[in-house]
Amino acid sequence: MSAPPRILSIAGSDSGGGAGIQADIKTITMLGGYAMTAICALTAQDTTGVHAVLPVDPDMVAAQIDACVNDLGVDAVKIGMLGSPEIAAIVADRLERLAVPIVFDPVMIATSGAALADAATVAAFERLMAIATLTTPNVPELEALGGDAAMQARGVAYVAKGGDAQGPEVTDRLVVPGREARTWTAPRIATTSTHGTGCTMSSAIATFLGFGAPLDEAVEDAREFVRAALLAAPGFGAGHGPLGHHAVR
Repeated sequence: MSAPPRILSIAGSDSGGGAGIQADIKTITMLGGYAMTAICALTAQDTTGVHAVLPVDPDMVAAQIDACVNDLGVDAVKIGMLGSPEIAAIVADRLERLAVPIVFDPVMIATSGAALADAATVAAFERLMAIATLTTPNVPELEALGGDAAMQARGVAYVAKGGDAQGPEVTDRLVVPGREARTWTAPRIATTSTHGTGCTMSSAIATFLGFGAPLDEAVEDAREFVRAALLAAPGFGAGHGPLGHHAVR
């Protein structure tokens, strides 16, 4: 039996378990990967919102990354909530040395609407977008990054996620420099259990890339995993509930 791909999630902790590090571990595990973590921030969070955020010391974030890379090894990386520009910079320092697929989810706004990145942190995203294999902004994040024109001017590959757009269908666009954009469209799943969809999608893409899948295939399979998890949502909480990672085999 072959060893599972080692997937490192660099992100924030969600006490409610629906998003962040917790969603990443569930996703990576259910897809057959081996999950490792570097926690960048602690959050007091549930389905109704983010109630408190405590960034981790940047040196501790670096130490977590070093511990995973130097002993266990890494086959792919997912980056989520970072918590501060200093953390973003030190994460970029570490990842520039790695020759593995990197998926960057530029987390700025939680599903509940809470801001998770300030202007200085967003500015530090430039280095991470430059080294990432793929960046995965949602609708408001893509707008904050300057829209499609700015992303294409950066010359980076990205998935413009359409879950936050209006309408009966959801369209996701994969844009890779030098290639025609690829789109996937599917009927919108009517549910309020959408907490952690972005975290789940990005960590799923990283896991599939860790298995050696081509980028298009990794995005397509990640979309299907997210949709299955949405349909299996347990209905917990009074707000935007978590996905049903546990039910997707």
